[in-house]
Amino acid sequence: MVAQTVVPPSSRAVQAGLSPHSRIANVIAVGSGKGGVGKSTTTVNLALALQQQGVRVGVLDADVYGPSVPLMLGLSGRPESTEDKKIIPMRAFGVDTMSIGYLIEEDSPMIWRGPMATQALTQFFNDTLWDDLDVLLIDLPPGTGDIQLTLSQKIPVAGAVVVTTPQEVATLDARKALAMFEKVNIPVLGLVENMAVHTCSNCGHAEHIFGSGGGQAMAARYNVPLLGSLPLDVAIREQADAGMPITRAAPDSAAARAYQQVARRLLQALGERPRASIALHTQP
Repeated sequence: MVAQTVVPPSSRAVQAGLSPHSRIANVIAVGSGKGGVGKSTTTVNLALALQQQGVRVGVLDADVYGPSVPLMLGLSGRPESTEDKKIIPMRAFGVDTMSIGYLIEEDSPMIWRGPMATQALTQFFNDTLWDDLDVLLIDLPPGTGDIQLTLSQKIPVAGAVVVTTPQEVATLDARKALAMFEKVNIPVLGLVENMAVHTCSNCGHAEHIFGSGGGQAMAARYNVPLLGSLPLDVAIREQADAGMPITRAAPDSAAARAYQQVARRLLQALGERPRASIALHTQP
């Protein structure tokens, strides 16, 4: 596969009172109203699809109660730190990453109250030595709770992506996530409809196991772009579990091409946002 190099957009406008991070041009939150829709898998594959197009990208795993980014990227161990206690991000496939999963034992539960979880988000964002990124994807936990509120108040976010499946119960919760972003003045750059269609590997029959058209109907209702529909493919799950996401393991596959299309449309939507008007600030 020949990567399609794009010109990454410059810093886009963020919430009032905040300025873009000095080493991150654009922060994009990836959220969903409920768990089980493949949000983290989408985030990781989207990050690699962006990286394949020449975008310098990182992933911040903000799901402190169920971190899965380390597993999906085949990373383990603890990140190193500098003398002034800055965190050196873990890297996989050219992508900077930070996750609470690097700091705890794999089977250890995170029994934290909301303030501790939100403090971890801001510390990881501010104290990690990100490598001059064009885009940082923040993989949010499900729902619309404390971490999402802290994100809107303290993290300069250029836009959000909402992940859903076509199923009615999933789009119902995704609508809540979309409304939450709108209420805190974070523009939704688009929707991603995951697990949209399954194609039988034996006979080639395509079946919409979770229904069809849910993402398109939601996009039309809220006047936001549908960035793409992703397949329900066993290879996506297998490769994520193996620490080698499908966009890296099989970049010419139909599944990988679907992620690449979402990445291109996301960059287009981001580029249409107003430029940041406030000078970049230096993180403490």
